[in-house]
Amino acid sequence: MVQETLTRPDSPAAAPPRRRWSPSVVLWPLLGLVVTVAVWWLSVEMFDVQTIILPSPPQVVDAFTQYPSLLLKATWGTTKITLIGFGLSVVVGVAIGAALAAWKPFERAFAPLLVALNAVPKVALAPLMIAWFGFGNTPVLAMAFLVCFFPIVLSTATGLTSTPADLAELARSLDATRLQTFHRIRVPGALPQIFTGLKLAMPLAVIGVAVGEMQSGSVDAGLGTIIVQTSGQGDTATAFAALTLMAIVSIVLYYALVWLEKVSLPWVRGTTG
Repeated sequence: MVQETLTRPDSPAAAPPRRRWSPSVVLWPLLGLVVTVAVWWLSVEMFDVQTIILPSPPQVVDAFTQYPSLLLKATWGTTKITLIGFGLSVVVGVAIGAALAAWKPFERAFAPLLVALNAVPKVALAPLMIAWFGFGNTPVLAMAFLVCFFPIVLSTATGLTSTPADLAELARSLDATRLQTFHRIRVPGALPQIFTGLKLAMPLAVIGVAVGEMQSGSVDAGLGTIIVQTSGQGDTATAFAALTLMAIVSIVLYYALVWLEKVSLPWVRGTTG
């Protein structure tokens, strides 16, 4: 009886209305991109900025056309390590966040240590990563993990401890077990908060990979390695091309999470403004 009550599907009238796709979803970001590139280009031309300081957009495009295979290979290398590091942080972060929410002694013992770890500048840990893991992909993965780990832990713990009181009282009135309450009420209620942490962590994972590649390099040279090498040689245009590709990777991965959230949690749109 309890399980049937907790899992009973909502009536069709309660289903959130579908939103029609609007061209403004694409047009507004495109307009922002055009304005930004135009201001960048105009500033370089008006103030006669040297290429080694700030290349113009056409020079960045030329740099990409000169090394397309190298830049695309580096983009794939950075994306691959970012996804692996982010995936590891999701698995470990959600598990620790759930433990913090479920067991008060665990929270009291380890929450201060997690806050202290998050407060340590991750760039300062880069030389230690090389000493611990050597050169290659492992220190880069570790850096990505450390950078995006804490937001996932915090969002998971916050979401699981923010169950509405009326829903918790309903579960108790139906004699639901603690496991049923956790699975049927607390986890679904925490998913929007967890996705918020994931969306915060994804761009941070790209930053962590870039910092790791700049400090230690990797087996497959990523965009961070190319930025260090080309900027040190005065080839700022190629460095900006790598930076642009890194920004594109971050945007694509972020909006992939936004899409996944909309697909996985369609009921959120019907209960929020």
